[in-house]
Amino acid sequence: MTPTICPTITASDSSQYLAQLSRVSPFARRLHIDLCDGSFAPVLTVPADKVWWPGGVRADLHVMFQKPLEIIDILRALGPQLVIVHAEASGDFALIAETLHHHGIETGVALLPETPVEAISGALSMIDHVLIFSGNLGHQGGSSVDLSLLGKVASLRTLKPTLEIGWDGGVNETNVKQLALGGIDVINSGGFIQHAPLPQNAFNRLKSIVEGGE
Repeated sequence: MTPTICPTITASDSSQYLAQLSRVSPFARRLHIDLCDGSFAPVLTVPADKVWWPGGVRADLHVMFQKPLEIIDILRALGPQLVIVHAEASGDFALIAETLHHHGIETGVALLPETPVEAISGALSMIDHVLIFSGNLGHQGGSSVDLSLLGKVASLRTLKPTLEIGWDGGVNETNVKQLALGGIDVINSGGFIQHAPLPQNAFNRLKSIVEGGE
């Protein structure tokens, strides 16, 4: 299947959040929304209870919190399609997954570059999505793509063939095809789209490349 190109929102306050959302809402049908606690990720983003998105748009919440369980009720109430927490975070992951699934929300886990697939292999029955992270926590743009991390895809597919696999960090027109060929299902792009003079053109270019139009 052709990968989904998913614009990212990484905003420090409500006004910046609205500005970024406005740039991509005319064309985005799936959003990747970053939430950072200032500890696990060394920046603070807009508070979770201030997050929103237009109707008819799928929202994936990427929770870069050391203790994601502390905001699980807020996340549940927002009603996203997917919540992604980090394998490196603390807390009872089984309880997080159980709470989200009970409310019809998919559960995802993000892996920092140094974290092996084996760290989550025992929990894959509770995981719907794995995010391979190749970026700078909480920063939009300026990240590099470490294509060696695509090796995690084969391992994950062997363990759970139905798993959805995403990528976060450094996506642009020079590497998006390699990510698609590497087996990534959801390619999240922040700076390349948000910082473009015409965000929709940047989005369309990535989409055309992965669809084989270029």
